[in-house]
Amino acid sequence: MGPLTRTVELFYDVLSPYSWLGFEILCRYQNIWNINLQLRPSLITGIMKDSGNKPPGLLPRKGLYMANDLKLLRHHLQIPIHFPKDFLSVMLEKGSLSAMRFLTAVNLEHPEMLEKASRELWMRVWSRVSVGLWESSGRTLDDFLTFPRHVFRVMILPPPGGSTVLPVTPLSPHRLPAVFSSSQNEDITEPQSILAAAEKAGMPAEQAQGLLEKIATPKVKNQLKETTEAACRYGAFGLPITVAHVDGQTHMLFGSDRMELLAHLLGNQVQWLTPVIPALW
Repeated sequence: MGPLTRTVELFYDVLSPYSWLGFEILCRYQNIWNINLQLRPSLITGIMKDSGNKPPGLLPRKGLYMANDLKLLRHHLQIPIHFPKDFLSVMLEKGSLSAMRFLTAVNLEHPEMLEKASRELWMRVWSRVSVGLWESSGRTLDDFLTFPRHVFRVMILPPPGGSTVLPVTPLSPHRLPAVFSSSQNEDITEPQSILAAAEKAGMPAEQAQGLLEKIATPKVKNQLKETTEAACRYGAFGLPITVAHVDGQTHMLFGSDRMELLAHLLGNQVQWLTPVIPALW
């Protein structure tokens, strides 16, 4: 007889990059660990306000650390995360209210689409490389090409007078300059942006439009509020939080770097291997 299925809740917001990291690791491990993974779209601004916490961008040293930390983690976790160029605007001005209401509506009516829809919204905010010319700096393209090939196309500019544009693979030793064909910091606040993410997630257009029309309804608003309040009751002061229900006890873990501890809590038959088994792509 195999181990009993335990419930693990992940409270997250697509505005939070560390939520994406925790999300992908748990999605990779949910079958390996035999857990009932419950995705809980929440609102990070509500949690910050309730706890008195502040976004890392408001503390310069914390913001600088976060930028470098994400660069290291994208290699380690093999998740195509990229620090937004207009980070403060993304975090403090644009926010994620509409996106999280949309995901709440998805969870209420089509929960089978929640994983893919969430991932596509993260991709829009945190995984697009800027259009333009990188000046030659002695760095190789390997410094930038840490993402799967389908995320963007890269071309080396031909030498002056040349007539061809050379394709480049992630292992190319070529030096910059290079042109990246994807855009950075795609919007998640406008209706068409949310519909574009839903389309990439494989959601039928009519279904996506119907869900989008429901984000202003009391049912959806109240559900997002209740989920956010539930995270606060568990003790959240930011996102993500993972809540494990094991042997009648509840354990709240903050951040995306507590997976070894989560494996320990889940019991002797659960083992933490590596964050890249199986890989995202």
